[in-house]
Formats: sequence, structure tokens, C-alpha cells
Amino acid sequence: MPSLFDEPDTGGGSTPSAPLAERMRPRTLDEFMGQESLIGRGRPLRQAIEGDRLQSVILWGPPGTGKTTLARLIAGATRAHFISFSAVLSGIKEIRAVMTEAEEARRRLGRRTILFIDEIHRFNKAQQDAFLPRVEGGDIVLIGATTENPSFEVNSALLSRSKVHVLKPLGPEVVVGILRRALEDQERGLGSLGLTAEEEALMGIARYANGDARIALNLLELAGATASSTGRIDTALVADLAQNRALLYDKTGEEHYNLISALHKSMRNSDPDASVYWLARMLESGEDPLYVARRMVRFASEDVGNADPQALGIALAARDAVHFMGMPEGNTALAQAAIYLAAAPKSNAVYKAYLAAADSAAHELAEPVPLHLRNASTSLMKELNYGKGYRYAHDEAEGVADMECLPPAHAGRRFYRPTSRGFEARIAQRLKEARSSPSRTSPRAEEE
Repeated sequence: MPSLFDEPDTGGGSTPSAPLAERMRPRTLDEFMGQESLIGRGRPLRQAIEGDRLQSVILWGPPGTGKTTLARLIAGATRAHFISFSAVLSGIKEIRAVMTEAEEARRRLGRRTILFIDEIHRFNKAQQDAFLPRVEGGDIVLIGATTENPSFEVNSALLSRSKVHVLKPLGPEVVVGILRRALEDQERGLGSLGLTAEEEALMGIARYANGDARIALNLLELAGATASSTGRIDTALVADLAQNRALLYDKTGEEHYNLISALHKSMRNSDPDASVYWLARMLESGEDPLYVARRMVRFASEDVGNADPQALGIALAARDAVHFMGMPEGNTALAQAAIYLAAAPKSNAVYKAYLAAADSAAHELAEPVPLHLRNASTSLMKELNYGKGYRYAHDEAEGVADMECLPPAHAGRRFYRPTSRGFEARIAQRLKEARSSPSRTSPRAEEE
């Protein structure tokens, strides 16, 4: 662990053998590309950095968007002590040691400490709690970097004392600009190699990188080494090196939930094109196909319901097909189900009926089962009138008996209210006919 009283390593002294992405880290805020809304001239964060007035911040964004680079630039600009460590490599012992030294530095020297923690989301809540007293006491200014949503991964007390800054994925044009700079830089980049690159080849690298400057520079470095004999980087070379693009996706992180939410809401909005797109994004990123199938089964009953009773069967069939065939053959079964569910008429009446019934079961008086609905399996039960008054529906002319099946306090209550969409319109008509008997109509029937 670095000493609190050592000079900070701002990353400006990268050796020639370091990877290109490391050598090309911006040395000044003016060199920093792609986050102008945060650190463009006149922006509050930039003013705070240049004026050395930075307060605790959380830098949240995907990999390769500049979180660590920004922390290093702050280290070079501040007069405070700057210390940096990774949550992957540090434990509670190191945290407490840093906190003690920070308190001593403030007491002895009157100087604050800026503490940068890379991947702060990897610290558990107890470890994060160790920072809180020193942040509150002004001993440290915390800079946390995370790829995960701070709302879920950072202690709420710590989060409330920090400003969250969101770094966005770099656009293709920004990434191409970073690549051109690396090609031209004689000191730190590839300028001494005399390479040339087709514009479309650079754009291909940018698309492959998917907003991650580190991935883009790594691929450019590989392309430069491969093209050393010809000195030319063209689209064919890039395509050969890239093969399959690594999609931005973490099956345990926020993007997992963002994508399944997009799929669910696209199907709900009857958009088959968006549905199959989000499905492909998940599957091509390596998502568990059975997880997707489970979500479709849920969707079939929650959002389609009895508007199309076949939807549940199709979703279950897709699950079985994936289980039987595996991937990638199972992808078309899931696509078929997603498109069918998107195109199907929608009703959440079943879902709402269950929620209403569950709420009643949890919060209202749990009345006994009416005697006529109880099974009289012993002579004592018969003596106690179990089953008395029960009418067998199949013996009735219309197949429906004039008999209330809810307990007295709920008599006539309607939990299920079918819509007029799809097959559910026929169900609504059937229930209307079944309830047409005056003796089955209750004043409560339209209350709930």
C-alpha cells in the first residue's frame, strides 16, 4: 500500500513497453476526450478540479470511459495528499490504516487527503462504512469509480455525501479521434511507425470497442503490429483481428436488468422488432437462455394472460426447446416466442386479479371456508353441516349452480375483471352469462 506521504503517481511516466492504452492516457484536461458535459471548459467539475476545491464524488460509467484517467488528472492538479488503491486488492486493514494516516495528516499538516478507490462497488457495506467518519470529518475527499449503479452498490450514507457524475460510453467519432491521436503521436503513440489507416477501418475499430477507449487502443496496437510490413491498416485487417465483438454486458450487473426490462416492455408494447432486437442483444452477449425463457413464461401470464391463453403454452414450449436443443439452436425458439408474445393481444387482468386477491388475503379478515364448500369426509363433519347446500355444477342446466363461493364478507366481490381484448372478450361474455341469475348478483359486485 502506498504511503500517504509519498508523491502521487499520476500515470504520466508510462514506459515505452507499456500498452498503448496506458501510454496514451490524457495528461491534461484539455487532452481528455469524450466527456465534455462533465469536464468541458466552464463545467462545474472541471472548475472544481482546476480550483482544487473538489468534494467527494462517485464516477459511474462503463469500462474505458475515463474514470481512472480523470482520477489521475485530479492527482496531478491537487495540492492535497493523493492516495489510490483498488478495491480488488485492498481489505479492511488497509482501509483503516489509510484513515488513520489521513486523520494524522490533517491534524499535523492541515492538509486534506484525496482518496481514489477504483471499483468501489467491490467493497462490501462494512468496508465502505469505514470511510464514512473521515468523509464526514473532512479528513478525506473520496473519489470512487464504479461500473455498477451506485444506488445499489454504494452505502447510502456515503452516497448522500458524494456527488455522482455519470460518464457515458464514448461515441464512435470520439473513439476515432482518440485512435487518430495515437497514430500521430510520435512520443507516446504509434507515430514513429509511419502507419496509415483507412477511415472505415478506424470506424470499424470504434464500433468493435462499443464505447471503450481501452479496447479500441488495444486493437489498434495489435493492428499496427500486424500491419508492420505494409504499414497500412485496412478494413479487412480489422475485421480479421476483431472476429466477434465483445458486447457490453454483465450478467450480474445493471445492464442485465436494463436489457431484460427493455425486452419485457417492448413485448408489452406489442413491438416485435424491438423485442427480437433486445432478445438478440442478451443472447449474443452470453445471457443464460433459460433465464430469458423464464421471463417469457412470466410475461405470458402477467401481460398476455387470457387475452391469448396459447401464449403461456408457447412460452413453455420455447423453454422446453432451449432445454432440449441448447444453444445456439434454441435461439430461434426464443425468438419465435418473443415475437408471438409481442404480437399477442394484451391483458393484465389475471395479474391484477391475483394482486387484489393476495392483498385481501394478507390484510383483511380471514373468514372460514363456507360450510357448503367444505368436504364432508367423516360422519362428524356431516353432522356439523360440512358440505350442506353444495350444488354440483355439472348437474345444472347451464353448468353453473346458484351458489356463492366466496365467504360472506366478500360475497359478490370481483377480483378478476376481463378486458375486451382477444380471447378474454369471450371469457367476459361467458362470465356475464354465468352471473346473470338475480340470486348471484350482490350489491358488492361492482365495488371492488
